[in-house]
Amino acid sequence: MAVYEYKVVPAPSKGQKGKGAKGAPERFALALETLMNDLAVDGWEYFRADTLPCEERSGLTGSTTVFQNMLVFRRASAVTESLSFPRANLPEPPAARQAAVAPQPPTQDAEEGATPALDAPSAETPREEATAAAAAAAAALSAYRGASPPAKGRPLGPARRHEDDDNTRNED
Repeated sequence: MAVYEYKVVPAPSKGQKGKGAKGAPERFALALETLMNDLAVDGWEYFRADTLPCEERSGLTGSTTVFQNMLVFRRASAVTESLSFPRANLPEPPAARQAAVAPQPPTQDAEEGATPALDAPSAETPREEATAAAAAAAAALSAYRGASPPAKGRPLGPARRHEDDDNTRNED
């Protein structure tokens, strides 16, 4: 199993002049091609492109959300075949020890139709938990653009109601 290291770089924002690149699309493609080839020389493999939100300052106290196009590259950093140790030398994980203990049958005192509460052992190891957390974070970032609108309350942005603003006069 290969272990990868990742490098994230911003996508080119404008084209690059070059021989044979006459229009804006050709110049942009040349800039992207040059960036990818420069990283490929160092062993970086193109993995994917993402559009991610980034908060930037606007004015003295304001901030705006700008979406940045990022290119993700990866390269193999090490091969982890050395992790195939003999299983006899490794201690048994706590989840396996708990799973080996058989659950007790319900007693006769239990009400009919009631289900006894049993503590289910966690089958996840710390590595699986970390992988699941990373996958959840990646899904949250990928789904950011499709997020639901904020909860009802005070409207966002410059649209304001008169009753929300103390400095406006009543027109009644």
